[in-house]
Amino acid sequence: MARTDQRTEESGRQGSSKALRTCVVLAVIGLSGFGVVQFARQQASGDATSAPPATAVAIQAAGAGQAPAAGPRFDRLDNPGRTVVRDQAGTVLATFTDGARTVALTGPSRTFADARFTDATVTSTTWVRLAPEPWAPGAEKAAWFGPWFDAAMKDTSPDVFDTAMQYFDGAADETNPEGLQFRGDAIFGPVEPAGYARLEQSDFLDYLGIPYRFPDSGRKEPKPEHRGALDCSGFVRMVYGFRLGYPLLGSNDPGPGLPRRAWAIAQNGPGVALIPNKGTRVTDYNALQPGDLVFFEVEGSVDELDHVGVFVGVDSAGHYRFMSSRERANGPTFGDLGGTSLLDDGGMYSKAWRAARRI
Repeated sequence: MARTDQRTEESGRQGSSKALRTCVVLAVIGLSGFGVVQFARQQASGDATSAPPATAVAIQAAGAGQAPAAGPRFDRLDNPGRTVVRDQAGTVLATFTDGARTVALTGPSRTFADARFTDATVTSTTWVRLAPEPWAPGAEKAAWFGPWFDAAMKDTSPDVFDTAMQYFDGAADETNPEGLQFRGDAIFGPVEPAGYARLEQSDFLDYLGIPYRFPDSGRKEPKPEHRGALDCSGFVRMVYGFRLGYPLLGSNDPGPGLPRRAWAIAQNGPGVALIPNKGTRVTDYNALQPGDLVFFEVEGSVDELDHVGVFVGVDSAGHYRFMSSRERANGPTFGDLGGTSLLDDGGMYSKAWRAARRI
């Protein structure tokens, strides 16, 4: 669970009301004109990453009497152990990391914006999705791989980032057929009784307002006063877990899923620890790929990781930018209110970055 950044660098409070902003999105994302994300497809002529993706393992015949087309190749790399899928021209199609389910796929270019809180944008061809099981060396030969990879390379439905942006400032509300609001502008938490800060402890079930049964801790009830709120780890659990299907735990203990609090996800979470917490500032930016979780010690009063975010990529100013749910912005953002959302600028979060995990 996050600790707030409000007591470290800034003064003043951010109210729960949020300004309207312009939003340009693909129809598959479904955000309204009140959102913050700008989603643009860029199909530049001759851009290999914008071309229609190659199919995966199945070799397709070119026609009667012709030789079959060559399939992709699979390269093994270390630190961390991973399989990189390339087409015959050498273009990277996907990266699968040993022990992790998150997959970085190359697809159409998108540009994300959080205009209320920063002028920077992030343009990327990386789409982050969940494989049906953790990767292992040689898994490209498994029965699930070919059909899944073929479908994933053609898929333009919301991925990790599209889904995350559905909780940013101004994002449109949407309900399911049963009337449950499952997406829309999230706040960080309700105002404390004293009225000077916002409460933490807002998990995804609090945002939804529904009870949830966890395999390790049984049924838990939502906190009514936290309806519509997501703290930093609650935001991660909403996106990866409730929305995209990653298993969720109700405790902070090790187990087959995402624990509740930031420190527990870093210490006990699934996947691979890209950068273990050694209690010192991290500067290993090249170890990251979009979709990795990054962890911070922003409170400073105790030696504990107290904030978690999602690495988005290199922004329009050349900085390494992440998104998280924060008190001053009163919800999910990759903007700069309450400290720049950067890993490499020497700001509060940059100095507080301690660890990274790929789930």
